[in-house]
Amino acid sequence: MTRFRRLRSSPNLRRLVQETRLSKDDFVQPFFVVEGKNKREAVPSMPGIYRYSIDTLLKAVERYRKAGGYAGLFFGLPAKKDLKGSEAVNKNGVIQKTVRAIKKEFPDFLVITDVCLCSYTSHGHCGIIKNNSVDNDETIAVLGRMAVSHTEAGADIVAPSDMMDFRVRRIRDDLEKNGFLNTVILSYAVKYASAFYGPFRDAAHSAPHFGDRKSYQMNPANAREALKEAKKDIEEGADMVMVKPALAYLDIISLLKKELTVPVVAYSVSGEYSMIEAAAAKNWINKKDILLESLTAIKRAGADIIISYHSEEALKWLSQNP
Repeated sequence: MTRFRRLRSSPNLRRLVQETRLSKDDFVQPFFVVEGKNKREAVPSMPGIYRYSIDTLLKAVERYRKAGGYAGLFFGLPAKKDLKGSEAVNKNGVIQKTVRAIKKEFPDFLVITDVCLCSYTSHGHCGIIKNNSVDNDETIAVLGRMAVSHTEAGADIVAPSDMMDFRVRRIRDDLEKNGFLNTVILSYAVKYASAFYGPFRDAAHSAPHFGDRKSYQMNPANAREALKEAKKDIEEGADMVMVKPALAYLDIISLLKKELTVPVVAYSVSGEYSMIEAAAAKNWINKKDILLESLTAIKRAGADIIISYHSEEALKWLSQNP
């Protein structure tokens, strides 16, 4: 008789036959960076997450490295915003200065930069507005320059998150024209118009001042479109593709993993983080157990890399229970 419980009868047996394992190599930690000095601003909707000035950011990166992390995704919050997001391409902008500082202090740390205009525009949309709509082609021209300026500063990976058509091709062309043949593009290929982004918009000061982003981010009801978007971005020059959010879109992660040969990245977003933190603060859940279960589910679905605001904590817990 086959008894499935035989292989569940002891902790060591369960470990021996476990199909999916989290590793310290799976994680990327996001960081928010602001202008100024000696700043460490708490994000009210994301307990435990902060906006750092560059000097305090370096301490946070050092702490993350000691936990076992070696890659970070960086979002810049400029002091000045305008209609065209001019600070996004400033060679002495907040992200450009951040990248140089990290590479000087930690040369081997993998720096991923977000390439989008939402935090740089005074209206909060992800591109240049014309006739009350985001102009696709004018926007991608700026994104190309933005990606080049990040790479000039030392970024290893640029990650366009705007969801404009043809932006990967424009970024790849501009990088190569400037001699950056080896810069990796991680495309937010499958970014849904999700309600899970609310806390991030608080953290990054990036909420749109009018309308919404449904004309460029994907409809949460669509799955086949996700595969179409990802394949197109790979054709245009993306080296990796992302699904965002993660937990509500495990089927999409699985679909891309089965159909594509490039690394699949999942972004466990701010809403996922904040819900776990809120429930844990009420003692309604065991934070460690539910977090590791959630991250395991994301990896089981097919994610090769997980971007999570809980990365540092996850690394600490995994080191305690290898």
